[in-house]
Amino acid sequence: MLTVAVLVVCGTLSLGAVAMEVGLSGALPALALAAVPVGPVLAAVLWLDRHEAEPPHLLAFAFGWGACVASLGALVLNSLSSRLLERAVGDVTSSSVLVAPVVEEVLKGLGVLLLLLKQRRQFDGVVDGIVYAAFVGVGFAYLENVLYLGRALGDEEPASLVTVFVLRCVVSPFAHPLFTMAVGVGLGLAAERRPVPVRVAAPLAGLVLGVGLHSLWNASASAGTAAFVEVYLLLQVPVFVAALGVALAARAREARLVGRYLEVYVRTGWLREEELRVLASPSARRWARSGARDAGGREAARAVRDFQEAATALAFRRERVRRGTDPGSPEEELAMLRRLSAERSRVAALVPQR
Repeated sequence: MLTVAVLVVCGTLSLGAVAMEVGLSGALPALALAAVPVGPVLAAVLWLDRHEAEPPHLLAFAFGWGACVASLGALVLNSLSSRLLERAVGDVTSSSVLVAPVVEEVLKGLGVLLLLLKQRRQFDGVVDGIVYAAFVGVGFAYLENVLYLGRALGDEEPASLVTVFVLRCVVSPFAHPLFTMAVGVGLGLAAERRPVPVRVAAPLAGLVLGVGLHSLWNASASAGTAAFVEVYLLLQVPVFVAALGVALAARAREARLVGRYLEVYVRTGWLREEELRVLASPSARRWARSGARDAGGREAARAVRDFQEAATALAFRRERVRRGTDPGSPEEELAMLRRLSAERSRVAALVPQR
């Protein structure tokens, strides 16, 4: 309840600050316009998290941290830093390049770090770091887009609104998630209980990379259309492709872990060999769900998905036990095996046998 209260208070203050700047006539339509890219971007992120879906309440916290806590902190600290720069040197043009990226990436990264520290058993590695970081980034981008779209609405020039909407909601909806994903990858590596120097250096390197990309993005946005397009095509697009490659490689590694850690249950009779082959292959898992849907409808497909998730959770638990982040209770393992058997029985009842 305390977490929800903090998010609600911070979110209310953030929206209040935005409404004070752009007015209710600008804030209300901007809330709707800024929501347009949220669904597709989150759907793309969740597509990466197909092996072991993260708990909805933790994903909601990540989004809320970005939209409420990080955004409020950025509004306050960015404004304060601009005033200090203006008093010190009389020029605040460098604030968006030198100050805002540091402030915003640190604030967003803190949300991912909190999830790692407080929900250790739900934070298994790089894929989880990417997913949680992306949700934080999407939440932050949503509130920031409300501010920029609200300002454009206040200009009463349709061309201005269209330009802002296209640049922020169509061309670059992955910008903030991408910056924060760098921190998420670093924290994901730390979560895998690698050597101490890696656990310290990886998140810091991710933060530096995220800040650097963010600074370059802001610099290109303020340098004119030609510079923006050049940076977008020559750097941001390749970086996005590279980030997607990292995410897919991490997901493939999770599939290999499933095959490795479930093999013991084949030897002990809890799983069949053919089931293990399907569970360890992303394409075979998709084929199994699709085949179940064709044979028994959506409920059958959900049953297969639940069986796959139960097996994956069991595999990841064994991997956490090996790393020393799970005490390895025999009672919990038995309960998970019983759930696996129950899900298999449900599949057998819903999917017609040929």
